[in-house]
Amino acid sequence: MANGINRRRLLVGGGAGVGLVVAWTLWPRSYAPNLVANPGEALFGAWLKIGTDGHVTVAVPQAEHGQGVYTSLPQIVADELGADWRTVGVEPAPLNALYANPLGTSDLFEGLFAALPVEAPMLTGASSSIRMFEAACREAGAGARALLCMSAAERWDVDWQTTKVDAGFVVHGDKRIRFAELAEAAAGGTLPDPLPMGMQGAGKLAGASVPRIDVPSKVDGSANFAGDVRLADMVHAAIRQGPAGSRLVRVNRAAADRIRGVLSVVENPHWVAAVATTGWAAQQALDALAPRFEGGRPVDSASIDAALTVALDAPGTRMATVGDVDGVFKGARLITAAYRASLGLTAAIETPSAAAAFREGRLELWLSTQAPGLARAAAARALGIAESAVVVHPMLVGGSFGAALEHAVAEQAAVLAQTLKRPVSLVWSRGEASLHDCYRPAAAARMTARLAPNGKILGWRAQIAAPATGAELARRLMPGMATEVAIRAATGDRYAVGGAMPPYGMPALAIDHHSAEIGVPTGHVRSGAHGYTAFFTECFLDELAKLAHSEPMSFRIGMLGGNPRLARCLSTAAALGGWDGGVPGSGQGIAAHAFRGSYIAVLAEAHMGDDRRPVVDRLVAAVDCGAQINPDLVRQQIEGGLVFGMASALGAATGFTRGLADARGFDTLGIPRLADTPDITVEVIRSDEAPGGVGELGVPAVAPAIANALQSATGFRIRNLPLNTKA
Repeated sequence: MANGINRRRLLVGGGAGVGLVVAWTLWPRSYAPNLVANPGEALFGAWLKIGTDGHVTVAVPQAEHGQGVYTSLPQIVADELGADWRTVGVEPAPLNALYANPLGTSDLFEGLFAALPVEAPMLTGASSSIRMFEAACREAGAGARALLCMSAAERWDVDWQTTKVDAGFVVHGDKRIRFAELAEAAAGGTLPDPLPMGMQGAGKLAGASVPRIDVPSKVDGSANFAGDVRLADMVHAAIRQGPAGSRLVRVNRAAADRIRGVLSVVENPHWVAAVATTGWAAQQALDALAPRFEGGRPVDSASIDAALTVALDAPGTRMATVGDVDGVFKGARLITAAYRASLGLTAAIETPSAAAAFREGRLELWLSTQAPGLARAAAARALGIAESAVVVHPMLVGGSFGAALEHAVAEQAAVLAQTLKRPVSLVWSRGEASLHDCYRPAAAARMTARLAPNGKILGWRAQIAAPATGAELARRLMPGMATEVAIRAATGDRYAVGGAMPPYGMPALAIDHHSAEIGVPTGHVRSGAHGYTAFFTECFLDELAKLAHSEPMSFRIGMLGGNPRLARCLSTAAALGGWDGGVPGSGQGIAAHAFRGSYIAVLAEAHMGDDRRPVVDRLVAAVDCGAQINPDLVRQQIEGGLVFGMASALGAATGFTRGLADARGFDTLGIPRLADTPDITVEVIRSDEAPGGVGELGVPAVAPAIANALQSATGFRIRNLPLNTKA
């Protein structure tokens, strides 16, 4: 049933608009569903199954890493189906191009592949789940509802369009019959054209805060993650990797062999793993091995800072322009400010983990992954086998914030399973996860503006030095000729300056990227480059407002005539937070950001503690993310994003010494504890606009709002991220 539906809708990007189609016009178009029905279940295409006991199972192609997608996508299907929410469950969708996510791929890489017919993978990222899959889920639910109503109508000899659905029943007058009794016969029916969207009793779950499906198992501990997988004859491995570019030269095998439970030591040019009967024994043996690596890049904090400075002083690549900013600047008095952002960590609760079994030339992987197809391809390459010989079982992900996009742990587990000829569980230690994270790139910015005598911004230029993380990430995740062609065809690295285009109306502006080689692997951390570009933009705007003798919120709203949704967020946050204009001594600051079709304004109250460390007292956020599928999920994601953004403002960063990150664990990350969490208020503005992204939305505006609050509290402007008192 859903083959035609999903093929028709999924490849056009659902609610994303037909503009996305152009980039993928050369894709193959015929993908048969491969969702498997268990005994007692009837298949309704690629998205759902209905059991003879009445249960409804929705296949979810996106990774559940706390954002609630195991609830939101099933809720959309159940809403159109007319199901009883208490009967709805989920399972990970099988690998299939039917579930590809071109919208998420495009947004994650900031349009890197927009001009090429690259086949997008299954991917969770860029706050794209609902934006990409809402239309396909609605059509799947509506199609199944129509078939169930047709089957019931045939039994009752009535017009199927006069039947309705109600909480798992098809109803006609005083007649009622359960979905369970109709499913088997209905699954083989022919879909009507057009589909009856939002009719016959559908629509009762839309906008409702239904209970999350994943919460009960997480509360009682029955939820399984990759590190929980246990297989017959399984062994446990602990791994140590060298600095980037280094090679393993020495291990103390004799010392490791003395650890009780040790079974093997597996060496690789770039890593070594100790294998034992328990994870604890494996870690003890790894420490005893005392592996030594040589070579690599002599990277430290000073060299990273110097590389950014050199890049910023070198010619850049013009990424965006409005008007003639060079003409506006010529001969004028200009205002400049310099900002810096340190390397940021994902710092997910769950470290990279995988279980693997290699039998008779076939590999099975149980994996925490946001891109199962890409992980499968990487594991296949590592073993030199066909992708068809690899089966990936996507697991729940404990956080991630971008870490589960990477698949080094999948490659390592695959190699270990093949070498040992036994199932293996590989879990990175916290220190390993910190030392070998793919960090949010370090960045530097030189912001320049010209003000008119009346305080209006006449010209704006953002020069941003940062690694070409988009190209680096693409090569790592999607290696191949198509990726290389896309990178070579691109003008600069759009990922590196993602979010740098201000949402405000300015007569002349320019965004320049200055590519920096810092010698450290970088990747995607929640909100991507928006995490530092919003900091640069919103802090500089605050500085300009003060030079223009203007109140910061009014200064921003005055430039938002073409963006009323963001203007409303600013005015709402100001009203809720009791905004006093950010006057000296108030300890209040405000910032805003537009992101993935959504809008947010954040008001912060902060002060400097006795130890000269920033203390955040209050955060108030006003959000316009369009129509809401589940308001509780929206609020949870915004609150979580605010805390994540506060962590990025105060810590969650690292320097480097002799090629290794200084941060080794949560105790060295400087992230806020529960006692440090401020009072948080979130107002979600009602809207009938198309749903926008939510998962990353809460992050970017927090750091600049706190920085602006600290400036009003102390009179001192901090231009470094994380915020500290260094000039």
